[in-house]
Amino acid sequence: QVHLVESGGGFVQPGGSLRLSCAASGSIFSISTMGWYRQASGKQREVVAIITNAGITSVVDSVKGRFTISRDNAKNMVFLQMNSLQPEDTAVYYCNAVGATTSRLRIDVWGQGTQVTVSS
Repeated sequence: QVHLVESGGGFVQPGGSLRLSCAASGSIFSISTMGWYRQASGKQREVVAIITNAGITSVVDSVKGRFTISRDNAKNMVFLQMNSLQPEDTAVYYCNAVGATTSRLRIDVWGQGTQVTVSS
């Protein structure tokens, strides 16, 4: 099994910053893509940013220039640096990883989510 654990969420005023972290553990053979998604109250989950094991990134237009995704392949971790946060960024943020276990079984796993609240 593979598990993801997020950390770093919290409450911040508009214009503030937060850094989310996600660590994957378990029977990991490889992780190809890691990403961050978010789900605001009453809305569907949406992708925020993804990064491949080669470091290629993709970020949704609404957060470009404010959010940066990065990754530590050696530690199976992914990060999301969020700057200039706005109230519309308020959501539960989820980490996702796609890869394979040591038994070569494909995995597509999610973390439990971490709440980010932006409010004055």
